[in-house]
Amino acid sequence: LFCVHLEDSKLNYFQQPRDIKESDFLKFLEKYGRHSFVALSQVQPPFSAFYRAGDPILIYFDSSSVLSTLRQPVKMGASGLCVDGNPAGFLDSKSTSCTRIFANLSKSCITDPALDAASYYRDFAVLKVPVSDTIVQSMKVIYEIEFSGTHGIQSVSVRFKVSNISGNPGSSLQQHFTLHFWVSVSILPGLLPACKLTLSHTLPRSGNPGYIIGAPLLIANSGAMQHMSILQSEGDGTCSQFFRHTVQFGRNTRTGCKLSLSPTLEESDCSYIHQKLYKALQGLNGAEDLAITGSAHSAQAEEWTTILIQNCSVQAVNCTSCCMVPVTLEIQILWTKEGLLSNPQAQILAARYFYQCHPLKLLSTSMVPLTTIVTFTDMTEWPEPPRGQPQMHWKFPFDLFFPFKVALNLERSYGGDLAACFLLILIISGILCF
Repeated sequence: LFCVHLEDSKLNYFQQPRDIKESDFLKFLEKYGRHSFVALSQVQPPFSAFYRAGDPILIYFDSSSVLSTLRQPVKMGASGLCVDGNPAGFLDSKSTSCTRIFANLSKSCITDPALDAASYYRDFAVLKVPVSDTIVQSMKVIYEIEFSGTHGIQSVSVRFKVSNISGNPGSSLQQHFTLHFWVSVSILPGLLPACKLTLSHTLPRSGNPGYIIGAPLLIANSGAMQHMSILQSEGDGTCSQFFRHTVQFGRNTRTGCKLSLSPTLEESDCSYIHQKLYKALQGLNGAEDLAITGSAHSAQAEEWTTILIQNCSVQAVNCTSCCMVPVTLEIQILWTKEGLLSNPQAQILAARYFYQCHPLKLLSTSMVPLTTIVTFTDMTEWPEPPRGQPQMHWKFPFDLFFPFKVALNLERSYGGDLAACFLLILIISGILCF
């Protein structure tokens, strides 16, 4: 729970700019009179020998001999307008969306670089490693970046999807930008001279070997690895058509959104709506197998478990214009910890997709609420704690005078034996005398 302060001077980070007088201009010119607004005392960090996670990706304009960074437009403020100066970070795979407004779309379509596909790859090259004096002349320029460890960026590619738009005054256009990184793996020379393996679009590990809490779940469909994802809502509550929420290991999740059903003749068919809702819940590429560990390899079948899918019943209900459609998907995942007690590894035991249906009236429904639930259940059976070294337990007699009583009893027993012997001697002597 939190409260929002409408007006609080302590939380206001906006500052009034300083007024520079003409007499002070030369003083500020000596300090900031350069191509950058960074003070002279601030030394720029040197370039490293290879890219690190989050580092800006360097590009080089050969025609103007300018070193810059690869940009990925993002939205700013409540309006969501595009800001083109955002640098793309190395290994930071993400998708962004923003809105551009055009006063004259017909003119902007010709003159605006944002609408020119060539402006996203023309006249610049991407540096393999962030070294300022190394300029790669023959690099392929792409936004889908292939990298290989500390050897740097291996290849870059860019793809476009264009569409015709009208030139009405005041019209707006929404653009989507995606930056994706993937690893290329090749067999070392000398191991298999006649064979080379290129692993395309290999996902990073989610643990080694066990899953790490918060890491994305790895799934496979027909051998293609990807991250498990569920529905994600837009700001207005509708289901997003472009983005899905990535399922993270060990974190229970619940999402909800509304899917729009346009009133067309084709969508009045119950089977069509049934199939459309199933596809919306499970995504474009349905999951077939789930990785048991976070470092599972797609070629190792023993490292994957088949996801059990339980569809809901589509039996008819007491309604002439209704059909049973899936509205809830519950993803149930059983996991356990295995290995040494000092370093247990999280592994998945089984997973199930459980769909729940609800009767839907075809004629009166245009928005269908969909819900996705992800639950993780820990099935670990911990062993008994190890026993310690045996300890000596000293036990004393109940009666402290027990030793003395034993000695006294022995003495009395010895005296009785002597009297009995003396009596026996007297009897034998009397018999002999007679």
